[in-house]
Amino acid sequence: LTMAPKYKLTYFNLRARAETARLLFAAAGVEYEDFRVEFGGGPPSEQWKELKPKTPMGQLPLLEVDGVTLCQSMSIARFVARETGLDGKTSLEKAQADMIVDAVEETLNKIYATMFGTDESKAQAKKVLETAVPEFLKNMEKLAGPDGHFVGDSLTWADVRFFDLASEMMAKHAELLENSPNLTKVVDTVKANKGVAAWIAKRPETPF
Repeated sequence: LTMAPKYKLTYFNLRARAETARLLFAAAGVEYEDFRVEFGGGPPSEQWKELKPKTPMGQLPLLEVDGVTLCQSMSIARFVARETGLDGKTSLEKAQADMIVDAVEETLNKIYATMFGTDESKAQAKKVLETAVPEFLKNMEKLAGPDGHFVGDSLTWADVRFFDLASEMMAKHAELLENSPNLTKVVDTVKANKGVAAWIAKRPETPF
């Protein structure tokens, strides 16, 4: 009898770059260790200073699987999606799911550019975002199916990744998807997943 692999996900006590992987584990009902490192907010915490040199790329999140350590948030999320069958049913579906995730990442990086950097670069990034977000949502609305999925007729990591970004944005802009019925359905479909709903109800309250 082979034992199911033991997964240990390490990240700061935040949602941010690890939440898609956590949501995927929750959606699939797969157990894992959710190890949280204290987030300093300003200067790095002592716990992170001690751990950083031991990580493969000097950054979090990490996923440890059977003694192997993976890093890079989307590589981790993609691996979890593959392991749990949430990456698409065919090679083409897997590519379509990757395409949606890449588009989300592109937009997320534009959002991060408004939060970090010089005042000038942040102001410039905010300008870019004013047109980038509506354009992104318009394209995503066309790509989402009316039944609440981006790819095929069942839940994939593309739905979960979009849900993760959209729910963070909707916390500040409740009206975000009011003209996007397909995207609203994607968000509702992910939220209705029993594992996801249970995780959202119990996950720690963190600033982002």
